Amino acid sequence: MNTIKVLIIDDSAMMRKAVRHILETDIDIEVVGMARDGEDALRKDREYCPDVVTMDINMPLMDGITCMLYLFEQHPEVRVIMVSSLTQDGAMTTFEALELGAFDYVAKPSGTVSANLHIVGKELIAKIKASVTQKRRCSSVFSQVQSRKAAKKETVRSMSTINRQETQKVVVIGVSTGGPGTLMDILPNIPADLDAAIVVVQHMPPLFTASFAKRLDQNCQIPFKEAEQGDILRKGQGMVAPGGIHLTVRKNINQSEHWVRLTTSPENTLFTPSVDVTMHSILESFGKRTVGVLLTGMGADGADAMVAIRKAGGITIAESESTAVVFGMPREAIERGGAEIVAPSYSIAKEIVKAINRI
Repeated sequence: MNTIKVLIIDDSAMMRKAVRHILETDIDIEVVGMARDGEDALRKDREYCPDVVTMDINMPLMDGITCMLYLFEQHPEVRVIMVSSLTQDGAMTTFEALELGAFDYVAKPSGTVSANLHIVGKELIAKIKASVTQKRRCSSVFSQVQSRKAAKKETVRSMSTINRQETQKVVVIGVSTGGPGTLMDILPNIPADLDAAIVVVQHMPPLFTASFAKRLDQNCQIPFKEAEQGDILRKGQGMVAPGGIHLTVRKNINQSEHWVRLTTSPENTLFTPSVDVTMHSILESFGKRTVGVLLTGMGADGADAMVAIRKAGGITIAESESTAVVFGMPREAIERGGAEIVAPSYSIAKEIVKAINRI
């Protein structure tokens, strides 16, 4: 791998220094410059022509989103990784940035100015490396997002006219790095009358999952929410597992209802929420009426559960390498024999509908 040139943009001198210290621990990364605000960033981008930019969302003179759009106009090949504060406002702005073309994000572990940014250092380095191997998701994301939102306004979604009965089928989707953009390619294309519930496990911190669920709800034909304790899985409805806790499912013995149970157990998982934990729980309740989907992400979370779902007679779908931002999780599922269907992200909505119709 050639050395990756990185430009750090943050209005905090302490944060610039902290990020630089983290990145310089990796021999494949060269920090070519640092900028204190958006205007300074545009000058430094012209001067150094970096491969990747790490950018604080909240900056004076020019905010991160505006700066990113100018960067894309000036330097279309650059990859942008947002560094976001763990707040609701920070989360919503982050998802806007992802829709507009940012590669991914990392969340500062303790607010806007983080002395302990080293906690997410490995994640930041991994995402920088992943970003240079991928094409930017789209060249005209803004127009696509606006078109999608305009189309959504044309569709009046009435909860009273859509069948919201308890479901007997579930689609459980696991995803990590690159997930928000990939899910936005898939979930808006799921029809409102899907004869199944959808549960999404996206590796994401608390607060971010609530904001992301709202983003999905605004853009999808089926309603989405962040899952809460005691929620009932219903046909044609979607849930996002909350950050920082596992989502499991339990069946009401005397009825056909399946209830959400949020739990901190097991405590030794690499990710919380864990795709494996949720998939295994849903498989236990729904058996062969489970559709497992594993999308882009680093590591192997969900791969073992995909094997179990397939062995139990359920249907499993893994994203192909051709579209995966990071071909880690789906590759593990494929190599372990846990993927019945391998498809690019733009075909997965159709594959989900076909799978539900087969059950």
